[in-house]
Formats: sequence, structure tokens, C-alpha cells
Amino acid sequence: MFDNLSARLARTLKSLRGQGRLSEDNIKDTLREVRMALLEADVALPVAREFIERVRTRALGQEVAQSLTPGQALIKIVHDELVAIMGAACDELKLNVPPPAVILMAGLQGSGKTTSSAKLARLLKERMKKRVLLASVDVYRPAAIEQLRVLAAEVGAEFFPSEATQDPVVIAAGALACARLHFIDVLIIDSAGRLHIDSEMMDEIKRLHAALHPVETLFVVDSMTGQDAVNTARVFNEALPLTGVILTKTDGDARGGAALSVRHVTGKPIKFLGTGEKTGALEPFHPERVASRILGMGDVLGLVEEAGRNLDLQQAEKMAARLKQGKDFNLEDFRDQLQQIRAMGGMAGMMEKLPDMANIPGVAKGQINDKDPQRMEAIINSMTLKERRRPDILNGPRKRRIAAGSGTQVQDVNRMLKQFDQMQRMMKQMAKGGMAKMLRGLKGRLPF
Repeated sequence: MFDNLSARLARTLKSLRGQGRLSEDNIKDTLREVRMALLEADVALPVAREFIERVRTRALGQEVAQSLTPGQALIKIVHDELVAIMGAACDELKLNVPPPAVILMAGLQGSGKTTSSAKLARLLKERMKKRVLLASVDVYRPAAIEQLRVLAAEVGAEFFPSEATQDPVVIAAGALACARLHFIDVLIIDSAGRLHIDSEMMDEIKRLHAALHPVETLFVVDSMTGQDAVNTARVFNEALPLTGVILTKTDGDARGGAALSVRHVTGKPIKFLGTGEKTGALEPFHPERVASRILGMGDVLGLVEEAGRNLDLQQAEKMAARLKQGKDFNLEDFRDQLQQIRAMGGMAGMMEKLPDMANIPGVAKGQINDKDPQRMEAIINSMTLKERRRPDILNGPRKRRIAAGSGTQVQDVNRMLKQFDQMQRMMKQMAKGGMAKMLRGLKGRLPF
């Protein structure tokens, strides 16, 4: 997300290098480029205009601090205004009410309401230790109720059964009664969507809102629809007392204009970003961190939090102890590392949170492919225990058998072994001489 905007802003702000002061002359062209970058990112025109005006007002004539260049000063101003336009802080769900706290999901068909309902249930269950009940009142879309039932089982949430022949308000009332009876903390109602906004759809969701009195009414919108996302958010906000927005499919949106426009246009905070198809791919929306990512500063804090949630520290400590004892890093260890990377959202997800990603050449970014670790894991899984622990015995016939078993080619097996060899050398250097020696050994290359 924001790849195009980040790259454009990085090039634009470089133009101020060497200047001793921010003046109208040296920021005029820069701000024109920033404006074009925002519009190309599908940011709503009124939002882009106001943003540029606020930056100009703050930047004109500003003396540069002793330790800052004009480019750095302008980056700080742009960063602060990006945070302001998206909301000053992460807006958390307001669940401090007598249980069950009801969350009503609203949006158009295809926006990702059902999967977002399951993702939110998983997040509440795992991070906040809440008991969650999921219920579908989508009696129009074929298999919508069954889809939510399957997802509820996957994320470990309770599910309230319903039928396509029932009235949506009756289903919602039954789910609420069930939640109260079974001491459920949070009830999430997945409402029906339509392919377009119509009066019938709005009337139904108004009736649902009146019956449920939800503490959160979240508008779920596909970020890849750009300006349409902002327009539909505005219409829903006029019809319903929305409390927040969930932007979905942000992993496929290289522009990010919706994230910069929705808060400004509706006045409602973006509360979550859907960052992938898996049920764990939902992130709380932190405006300051997103602004930092847009400007190429990364999101190291987000990466640390992700690591804390997903990395198996005991497993890592065991492997470190083995290496210190002089034992070899083997293919089982390598597979564990691949699984840890996948748990953190893959290489692409991790790299996105690192600083200065906008300055990495496109060719290098293109080499980051999250399918490669999956392929390597499949190859390792096709090996015997002896082969994983003693990769030196892998000869031609064994490699052909492994390739056939993993659905790959012998060349893929050889490529994986080469990358394993690099990782093995890196681990040996790390065990002997620490992190600095390991980084020198890498010579700027990634081991995956």
C-alpha cells in the first residue's frame, strides 16, 4: 500500500537538498509535485487541496532547525499533516459497555464484510481475550450464512445459526438474546450488502441499527475502489450513525488514496486495515505509523509488535542454544525460519515496515516473492528426517524424488539448497562473531 505515493514523495522531497531555508520559490514546485502525487494516489481533490494549503502555510518562511535540512523540515511538516488528515491517534473499539457489546458491519456487496467480521472476531479473541458470537443476517447472497459459519469455526468464535427464509431483524434479535444468555462479550452482526446503494438496503440496515443499538457501526469498504470508496462512505455516513471504517484489500492497493480521504470526507475514523486474505490479516489503523510508511520511514514499532505476537521465542532460544554448542543449522531449522516469516505476513509484509523502502530499486523489490518461501517449505517437507538433518547426503536421485514429491523441479531444489547454504553460513558467522560479522557476510543480499 502507498508504494506509488511513497516513491513519488521520496523523489520530490529530494529536490530541496542543499537549500538553506524553506521559501515560496523553492517549495512551489515541490508542493505542485506533492499535489500531483496525491491526486495520482486517488486522494479526493478537496482533500488534496486542503492538505497542500496547510503544508504551504506551515512551510513558508520556516527557519530550518540547526540539525535539519529544508527537505527534512518539509518531510516533518508533511508527516504531521498526513497524521492530522487521517486522525491524530489509533481509534480503538469502544467495548467498555455491559456485555454483549454489539458491532454492526455495513457496506456494499463484495467489500469484504463477511471475512472482515471473522478477522475482527479473531483479533478480539486473541488480543483482547473476548468471547465473540458471529451472526449473519445476509439472507440474499447465496451461501453467505454458510461462509460465516465456516469462518467462525476457523477463528474459534461462536456462531449463531440462521436461515435464508428468516427476517434479518428477527435473526439479529435472536442473536442478541443468545449472546445475553451465554455471557458473550461481543456480538458481531454481518449485514447484507448490495451491488449498489439503494433505498431498500438502507431501510433494512436502519431497522437493524434500531433493533440492536450497536456500540460500533463499522463501514467496510474496498480500498481499491478509490474515489468510489469515499463516495459510498459519505452516503452510508448520512444514512447511519457510523462510528468507524474498515478498509479492506489494502495489500492490493498501491495508491492508498481512500485511506487519506475517508476520514476527512466522513469525519469517521479508520479503525482497521485488511491486509490480506487470511483471517489474521487485520491491523489496527495507526495514522502516525501509516504516515511514516508513506514517507519511507517504515513502521518498526509495528514490526516489533508483529514479532511479539507471532514469533515462537522458545523455539528461537532453543535454536540459538544449539548453535552456541557448535551444532549445525539444518533444514529443519531453515523450515522453522520460513514458517516464522510467513507468520509475520511474509517477506513483502515485513519489508514494507522497514525504513527507506522507497529508495530500494524496483528490480530489488521485484525479487521479493512470498511464494518462494512456500515453495522452499514444500521441498523441505518432501524430504526424509535424515535428509533434513543431513543435507550433505542429497544426491541426484534424492533430489529428483524430492522435486516430484513437492511438485517442483530439480532446479528449484538446487536453488533452495543454495539459499539454505547462505543461511547456514550466516548462522555460523552469527554464532562466532555476532550480528556485525553476519551482516558483513550477507553483503547486502537477503538469504531468502
